[in-house]
Amino acid sequence: MRRRSLLIGSAAVALGVAADPPAAQAAAFVKGADVSWLPQMEAKGYYWNNSAGVRQDLFTILKGYGITAISLRTWVNPSSDPANGHCGIEETAQLAQRAKNAGMQVLIGFHFGDTWNSVGVQNPPAAWAGMSYSQMLQAMYDYVYHSCNVIKYYGVTPAWVKIGNETNSGICKPTGSISKPAQMTGLLNAAYDMSKQVFPSTPVLVHLAQPQNLASVQNFLNAYRDNGGRWDITGLSSYGQGGNVAPIVANMKTIQTSYGKPVMQVEYGGPVGKPTQVRDSLKAFVSGIKGFGGLGTFFWEPEGYPSFNNYNSSAWDEATRRPTVAMDGFL
Repeated sequence: MRRRSLLIGSAAVALGVAADPPAAQAAAFVKGADVSWLPQMEAKGYYWNNSAGVRQDLFTILKGYGITAISLRTWVNPSSDPANGHCGIEETAQLAQRAKNAGMQVLIGFHFGDTWNSVGVQNPPAAWAGMSYSQMLQAMYDYVYHSCNVIKYYGVTPAWVKIGNETNSGICKPTGSISKPAQMTGLLNAAYDMSKQVFPSTPVLVHLAQPQNLASVQNFLNAYRDNGGRWDITGLSSYGQGGNVAPIVANMKTIQTSYGKPVMQVEYGGPVGKPTQVRDSLKAFVSGIKGFGGLGTFFWEPEGYPSFNNYNSSAWDEATRRPTVAMDGFL
């Protein structure tokens, strides 16, 4: 393992700050939500009512639905754009601390970019774009080591760390493209190793999208495994609805069985205008994933009002500020 040569910021210098004991992987099925937009929405005056129409802290409302875990994304050098920026490690750590203080487990998700990376886009941070592979490898060691120490400084031991976001085609392309599997694996293993150095007992996830396309997921996992890739849990995104859920769950089971790693659905959501459909599909995912021994399900940004983010995937009615029946899928 190469040694890190970095100057850690003030937030990470105090490594002796008391933190949680190492997080044990919860035996109970995890019900979670990604609420990374929360601070930016609050700063713009948005708020949330509970099902009775009473304004409450969002974490309090979520806990009422049995949600015990919060997923938070983080970007390397993000812009100040409210919907497509923020989420730098300092802000992410502060929100993680707030979630911890609300009694929630925390999943930290590294995108390894300055804004969204997803199944169709895997752009490196601008500061890394001109680097050679060896330079990028060192940057990955430094970045993840520093970021995990910032999280630790804020007194949070994540229950999970996710290295990459929907990485079917690789990370930090073209350097870490799946067409260069040894380099892709090297970058992700650097992230895995640094996460384990700071949080030895925290499981690390890789994250693939669209398990309905089983070959795409297997293509990544085969390349990663065959090049010595290290991971503890396979994270999967699926926004499947209705009759699509059952075959997707069957593929998730195949993925868990084939690679010997437990599966967690780290993203789910659906149209805000079809809350009954979203509820019933969520119930089907929860029961199906439970049925084959999967670990949990996370709803992606249920609090995200369309007027803020221009997305149609939400579980809150913007007119009433109340949760829709979609959230009942967790009950």
